[in-house]
Amino acid sequence: MTLARLSNNLFPSFPSVFDRFFEGDMMDWNSANFASTNSTLPAVNVKEDDNEFQIEVAAPGMKKEDFKVDYDNGRLCISSEKKSENEVKEGEKMTRREFSYQSFQRSFTVPETMVEGDKIKANYADGILRITLPKRDEVKPKPPKQIKIQ
Repeated sequence: MTLARLSNNLFPSFPSVFDRFFEGDMMDWNSANFASTNSTLPAVNVKEDDNEFQIEVAAPGMKKEDFKVDYDNGRLCISSEKKSENEVKEGEKMTRREFSYQSFQRSFTVPETMVEGDKIKANYADGILRITLPKRDEVKPKPPKQIKIQ
């Protein structure tokens, strides 16, 4: 059985609220991209190789002083708060003044048994905050051990 849309619309130039109901998953919250919703929550990439994890946070237009990165009890927390105010000079009459305030917080669970917490590094360049979490030697892949046949 195939679901078909009924097109008995009295106002064909105005789409019905239900026209696209069956065309997508309205409850697909896992694939929501906050960057497309004008939110201040930045997009994040997480990479892993044999030696480390790397988290990249897209945050253009910020300064490294705007970020706070904490690692405590297996939880990495990245946050930022940025305020922008236009200063009024003496003798100026203000007709309109707009403030800008942006903040975000992203948290990741990274077990202490996997990373060297005291060797975590962060670098901000070209609008990307990169956080490197070196893996502990115990969790790094080991080369196969050659067994001598006797």
